[in-house]
Amino acid sequence: MEPLPEGAVVAVVVTRHRRELLAESLKVIEAQTRPVDHLIVVDNGPDKPARDVVEAYSLPATYLPSHRNLGGAGGFALGMLHALALGAEWVWLADDDGRPADEHVLQVLLDEARQRDLAEVSPMVVNIDAPERLAFPLRRGLTWKRSSAELGTDFLPGIASLMNGALFRASTLEVTGVPDLRLFFRGDEVELHRRLVRSGLPFGTSLRTAYLHPNGSDEFKPMLGGRFHAQDPENDVKRYYTYRNRGYLLSQPGMRKIGALEVLRFGLYFVGVKRDPKAFAQWLRLVRQGRRERFFRY
Repeated sequence: MEPLPEGAVVAVVVTRHRRELLAESLKVIEAQTRPVDHLIVVDNGPDKPARDVVEAYSLPATYLPSHRNLGGAGGFALGMLHALALGAEWVWLADDDGRPADEHVLQVLLDEARQRDLAEVSPMVVNIDAPERLAFPLRRGLTWKRSSAELGTDFLPGIASLMNGALFRASTLEVTGVPDLRLFFRGDEVELHRRLVRSGLPFGTSLRTAYLHPNGSDEFKPMLGGRFHAQDPENDVKRYYTYRNRGYLLSQPGMRKIGALEVLRFGLYFVGVKRDPKAFAQWLRLVRQGRRERFFRY
């Protein structure tokens, strides 16, 4: 393979059993006005392979099947390391169930990163079915923002969604590292964000562009008139990884101060709002498991 050009952008997409959604994502990546120099697709489900979807892509691409499901964390770690090995100067991340909002997203992110001298820059992540709404609620102090209009029109420093359209300098990943395979999925993005904050490198979210993603707000249940929220996933698998990984995160430097508040918040939710003390006991057990770094698969 020929060396990548100077300033090369390598896009990394992780997929599993979502051929149609992957094809939609790649279609928009392919149409970018600033073309990506190379595409890497990590396939965590090669029993239902997406190789032909990747091979239909018109630009240079690498298909990396993993015969062990590495989860989102391991899949992105593999893809990001491969991008660095290829000689990428920029690494652009995407999941298979989302896509850039239009063909200008990559150019806008590059312009923002260069003008502001950023180590990482992300687009807004908005609801794919209602783009005026955020895909995930964003807390600012004691208030929660749920629409893009509430965020402003320019730039949010120190805040970023790191797997949905995030653009990293290669040099940034030398400082922060790549996602932690042990987390599998849920919390891997928050943990990488924690490392980025502690590095002191400048980063943030450009409000001039967006990334479309399925709505993820439904998991966040409001309490006390919406001043507090508790994350309550829809099934046992998601709850297992969400709460276990959260326990690990709350034991790490930079996040320990909010640990006691988490106990109060989730105690209020499970016991006071949901009237389910057994669920609170399960939450405590999984959080303790994460604190002890017992990263067993579900």
